Amino acid sequence: MSNGIRVTLALCTLAFLAACGAKQDAVVYTNEPAVTTEPVYQGKL
Repeated sequence: MSNGIRVTLALCTLAFLAACGAKQDAVVYTNEPAVTTEPVYQGKL
């Protein structure tokens, strides 16, 4: 292979690795909803 093709292939490989290898998953924190008990019917009117 000629040197120009090798350089082009190396640059394309580096660009591909830089684009795909640096991804990080975003961490999402959510507030949990408040859990309350429902009123219980006790037979009183």
